[in-house]
Amino acid sequence: MNFDVAIIGGGLAGLTCGIALQQQGKQCVIINNGQAAIDFSSGSMDLLGQLPSGRQIQHFEQNYTALYQQLPQHPYCVIGKEKVMANALKFEQLAQQLNLGLVGSSEKNHLRVTPLGSLRQTWLSPNSVPTVAEGEIFSHRKIAILGIEGYHDFQPQLLADNLVQNPQFSHCEVTTGFLSIPELDHLRNNSREFRSVNIAQLLEHKLAFSDLVREIKEAAQGAKAVFLPACFGLETQAFFIALKEATQLELFELPTLPPSLLGMRQHKQLTQYFKQLGGFMMNGDKVIKANVENNQVKQVYTHLHQEVPITAKHFVLASGSFFSKGLVADFDKIYEPIFNADIIGYTQFDSSNRMTWTHHRFAESQPYQAAGVIINAQCQVQKSGQSFENLYAIGNVLGGFNGIELGCGSGVAVITAFVVAEQIGGAI
Repeated sequence: MNFDVAIIGGGLAGLTCGIALQQQGKQCVIINNGQAAIDFSSGSMDLLGQLPSGRQIQHFEQNYTALYQQLPQHPYCVIGKEKVMANALKFEQLAQQLNLGLVGSSEKNHLRVTPLGSLRQTWLSPNSVPTVAEGEIFSHRKIAILGIEGYHDFQPQLLADNLVQNPQFSHCEVTTGFLSIPELDHLRNNSREFRSVNIAQLLEHKLAFSDLVREIKEAAQGAKAVFLPACFGLETQAFFIALKEATQLELFELPTLPPSLLGMRQHKQLTQYFKQLGGFMMNGDKVIKANVENNQVKQVYTHLHQEVPITAKHFVLASGSFFSKGLVADFDKIYEPIFNADIIGYTQFDSSNRMTWTHHRFAESQPYQAAGVIINAQCQVQKSGQSFENLYAIGNVLGGFNGIELGCGSGVAVITAFVVAEQIGGAI
């Protein structure tokens, strides 16, 4: 099997890179070993929410110098500010082209409401999620937060109590309630099946739509804005939009405990577009070894095709972090399992000394979360101090930053994806 580019990993980074390369006319294969982190995400995408010092930020460009001074090994700092800003704009344009329904701008972060009622700085959010700009107040005074009876992954009262503690919502009158939705009764008998995906599947196919509309309007108790768990619309927003139009209310949806429908919708749309462009997906497979000669990757072999090598001119490592086994932690070391690439973390972190992997306070940011592959400014992977000529790494397999703590994981994914696509486009 011969390709221009072989991408290892089918999450946000791998798909974005694959789409950009297919748009250039390159023939790509994505080797995808299963569910990606995007399926468990909130649907919002972060560029940079705070500095390593802990200070919350709104403007990335204005705070780039501070980031560089505090964390020079961050992928953004390795790549350079100009490329980061240019590729953030590229992704905004791609999202618009694909009708991902994202709102926001790299010029300034906005605040999104979390399922616990806090506000989080973010770059892009689904247009169905309640958001507010810093220093502004929410546009609706009366809000109804409605859960689903028996569904424990969304707690309306907890959300309501926390929400009004924020200055942007302190003027709001918030009520709570629950939707019974009789069609869900048989799911309630098995709590393990009473999850957002199962609910959405059932509602789209076996629902008395008019009854749901009436129930939402009654439970809203006169409120114009209604917050719901993201359980309405499995693959697209079409069902949720129809519900919004039928109720004539300002409906908003919030992500629930994983898996998240908001992230799954984005994953499906990106995958479909990659395929439409002619990209090839190898789902349910994983790379187990590679042939390397003179700092060049020649071939890789997968679990399902151990005797049939995959040959490409360029290879992209988009295998993710510990969640998707792009990184592995044994008792005595943290390592990247396919190429055994060099690993970097925060200051004082040593991948071969497990005593440096964790902080003694459980609630603190843990050093192992910043572990990952070392790259240069072209995102080429480093091993034994030397860079591969045709192997690149993108997304959360990269080291030197904690994407959860800093609020930048999805930003790093899409920006490094575009950097590599541009690099390969000029090299072939």
